[in-house]
Amino acid sequence: MATPLQALPHVLGASAMRAQHNRLILNLLWTEREISRADLSRRTGLSRSTVSAIVNDLLSTGLVKEAYAGASTGGRRPIMLEFQDDASFIVGIEIGATHISCVLTDLRCKVRASWSANAPVRDEPQIALDKMVAAVRSVLDADGIQPEQLLAIGVAVPSPVDNSRPGELLPLIVPKWQGYNIATTLEENFSRPVFIDNDANLGALAELWWAAGPAVSNLVYIKVATGIGAGLIIDGRIFRGSAGIAGEIGHTAIDSNGPPCGCGLNGCLTTFVGTNFLLQHAAEYAQEHGTAAPRTLDEFVDAALEGDPRAAELVRYTGERLGIGVANMLNLLNPDTIILGGGITRAGDLLVDAVRSTIEKSSLAASVSNADIRVSALDEWGIAVGAATLVLESALQAPAQFFAAPQGVL
Repeated sequence: MATPLQALPHVLGASAMRAQHNRLILNLLWTEREISRADLSRRTGLSRSTVSAIVNDLLSTGLVKEAYAGASTGGRRPIMLEFQDDASFIVGIEIGATHISCVLTDLRCKVRASWSANAPVRDEPQIALDKMVAAVRSVLDADGIQPEQLLAIGVAVPSPVDNSRPGELLPLIVPKWQGYNIATTLEENFSRPVFIDNDANLGALAELWWAAGPAVSNLVYIKVATGIGAGLIIDGRIFRGSAGIAGEIGHTAIDSNGPPCGCGLNGCLTTFVGTNFLLQHAAEYAQEHGTAAPRTLDEFVDAALEGDPRAAELVRYTGERLGIGVANMLNLLNPDTIILGGGITRAGDLLVDAVRSTIEKSSLAASVSNADIRVSALDEWGIAVGAATLVLESALQAPAQFFAAPQGVL
């Protein structure tokens, strides 16, 4: 049986003008949560008859219901319309270099179920794909949801996304994924549309929608993990560049004589601040001093927060090197906000103070003074929620095109 949102192609496909009207009404209903027909007409400038026709169609889908009689302003009490957040559901997936996380959300991206596990993503694509499918089934089963109740599936991947090859990871970044397709795997298992974007882009999208605040429209989200990536929001929209590679800050060279990077260049930012660098140097120090080496990034950050001098020194070094990339970003884009994400950011001020120290020496004074530089306030599911947000954003911005789309990558 079709879900309420899947039934909307028949409702929203009459004409371009009708589609535009539907978009206005649907967005206002979603934003306000509760609103009357009269207020919809007043806020959109559409006639009451047009609003009533669209609302009646939306009521038939289950996306909207008549909730209660509002306060009278002199005439009949208006019937308040309420957007139904649980009319359909979204799955958001984060595929990291070494883990997979998955959430099931409603139509306001509120997490209803979650799943996470380590996975050899970079080196074992088939194992990673199998775990990804298991993750989706797990969150669906946890909430008693069937695949046909899903609006779509969003996926955040640790690679630029080339729209000419949707579903594939960039071989230069993850060479062992040559010939594997994430979208195809999900479509074959769940028969739902799939949206895919870079993980840093979707971290930025989640920050914009759920954390940054309405005054922020230009921000950069920098994910510091095994690799380093930046998601760019310009005028409220993700900026991906002509080939989807915008924001690959981790592969900007900060030392031409530095160590080789997996991308083929030397001295990339990733080689100085990525998780592998930190754990390698922490292990070398532990071996020299006969102490136990941290096995994970969490153990390393815990040691730094507990006052281990070598761990604290490495965190500060990471901040200083990362600050070079942030300074360049500030000079190039002059964003309102720079948000740092990833496991290393649990170090808090120990990291951020070192970043700020470097950028104050390397950025134009105006760009530094106007920028808010902070650690992400989103929890561990932030990027997976960002993947779900990608689906929601697409639905609200182009409902006629979205709901009428056939199965496949959008």
